[in-house]
Amino acid sequence: MRILIVEDEIRLAGMLKDIVAEGNDLADIAYDGVTGLDNALSGIYDALVLDVMLPGLDGFALLRQLRSQNISLPVLMLTARAEVGDRVKGLDLGADYYLTKPFANAEFAACLRAVLRRKGELIPETLCFGDLQLTTSLCELRREEAAVELSARELEMMRLLMINGENNLSKETLLLKIWGYDSGAEDNNVEAYISFLRKKLNLLDSQVSLVTVRRVGYHLEAGHD
Repeated sequence: MRILIVEDEIRLAGMLKDIVAEGNDLADIAYDGVTGLDNALSGIYDALVLDVMLPGLDGFALLRQLRSQNISLPVLMLTARAEVGDRVKGLDLGADYYLTKPFANAEFAACLRAVLRRKGELIPETLCFGDLQLTTSLCELRREEAAVELSARELEMMRLLMINGENNLSKETLLLKIWGYDSGAEDNNVEAYISFLRKKLNLLDSQVSLVTVRRVGYHLEAGHD
């Protein structure tokens, strides 16, 4: 999954990104509210970690604009302001959880998992397609007794492909979801990782094919023994 962190404290933002990475997910950071809102509206993120006190546009105003455009992105708000009125305001504006600083790393990770479970939208830890099983917590792709380890980007690409099954995913979608909004990654980055995954499917001797549809995108096809 891809998480957007909007936090102006550089050290804290980096720490939060590291915690997200420990859960085998990807994260981008915005250090002000205006950039954060622009990124949040892109539609490429699975959750938003949002500080309240931000330059340019505070977290409450960002959240208000997000919800006014019917964006249902799960939101975990962070703040040093512990007053009940602030917590109520954040929740009333549409936050899913309100975490007060300081907090333990494990507490943040648990709260993030909680907002990702909102409305049953959490993607299962184990995904299956054809003869393949993907376990996200282990970064592992398996066929029967054979298994290969995936990098973070390989994991996210395979996760997206397995979720979508035989429906095509465009290069643009893969670029945005895996590399992020302002990464500078290009089509050949996608092509390289498609090639990496094909090699790993071959190593597993899987019946699943990773199919390229010219000018459309990519999808999986389950073969038959």
